[in-house]
Amino acid sequence: MSLISSVKTFVKNGKEIATDFLSELTAPDETIMPEFHNDLSRNHLIAKIVSTALGIAASFTLTYFGIKWLTDAMDPTKKEKKLAQAEAQKMLTKLGVTNVGKLTDYELCVAANLLDTRSMDVTWDSIGGLDGTIEEINETVILPFNRADLFKNSSLLQPPKGILLYGPPGCGKTMIAKATAKAAGARFINLQISTLVDKWYGESQKRAEAVFSLAVKLQPTIIFIDEIDSFLRSRSSTDHEATAMMKTQFMSLWDGLTTDPNLRVMVMGATNRPQDVDAAILRRMPSQFYIGMPNREQRKAILHLIMASEEKNELDFDQLSELSDGLSGSDLREACRAAAVSVVHEFVQKEARNAIGDTRLRKINMSDLQTSIYKVKASKNLSSRLTQGPPPPLD
Repeated sequence: MSLISSVKTFVKNGKEIATDFLSELTAPDETIMPEFHNDLSRNHLIAKIVSTALGIAASFTLTYFGIKWLTDAMDPTKKEKKLAQAEAQKMLTKLGVTNVGKLTDYELCVAANLLDTRSMDVTWDSIGGLDGTIEEINETVILPFNRADLFKNSSLLQPPKGILLYGPPGCGKTMIAKATAKAAGARFINLQISTLVDKWYGESQKRAEAVFSLAVKLQPTIIFIDEIDSFLRSRSSTDHEATAMMKTQFMSLWDGLTTDPNLRVMVMGATNRPQDVDAAILRRMPSQFYIGMPNREQRKAILHLIMASEEKNELDFDQLSELSDGLSGSDLREACRAAAVSVVHEFVQKEARNAIGDTRLRKINMSDLQTSIYKVKASKNLSSRLTQGPPPPLD
């Protein structure tokens, strides 16, 4: 409160000084002219004008900085913004970005979402059972990034500026996006929606603009939006004004990517609810890939991939793939993890009973995987029943 009182006092004093000075200058000639001739010299008048101007300037300067200090103190996100900018500087240094010039504060906030594709352990070899989809993505995305010379002589050969991956959860959409960025040698902006949201009016639009300006500076760039339906969902009259403006700004800037054929910037989205994505967004994502639940052969390939580096006995992958019908790729990984954990639990229990015959963990066997698959399927069935709500009452 003392700071507010001081600011008010400075403003009041400045106004009084200005009022007194103006009243003297606008006084009648018969009053002020004798005073000029008798008491004030030219130097005295100039000194008075300068001192008055300095007093007013000091008053308004202190008022400005006082209000700015109060505004910063009331901003709960200031600390997070500074941390995000510091992380962005570290990531840019790690990526070896030196030729983009000075980045704005908004671009630095967005740069905090950059991922180092070189340190990612996700490659095409990490994805099992999706060979057909991977081949299509290689032709649609990777080739235009790596062989831009083949696509510059025709407007019809321009690569798409938007790609949508859709399908049930846990089927590898995010893994595909990361593997795509790694294979293309592109910078990867894993855009978080919280990065674009700001409580101040107009700030969200500036951050949306910074997403594309940063992507252009860092090109080749892939802007990845996971769960894109939560951000760019169908617009309606009930949308908040700030949200509607941010969506409009984002789509307008997205359209700007198509005006320059030399830009190597692509927006990639993933969702399990494509019906909720705005129709205007779907138009901007002409290349759409369905990543569905794995079939029997795909499940077998995924299980082979997951268990390749594990200590295991002879496994019947055909039987396991048949038994795991209805499970996604992430479900299969969880089942394999549960099987490995069960081996550790068994060892710990024997150790507690002093009944250890071997000091090493035994290998994972068929029984472990069968039991874990049954548990995962039971858990999925329970989750499905809970999301559907309680059963209707009996008559």
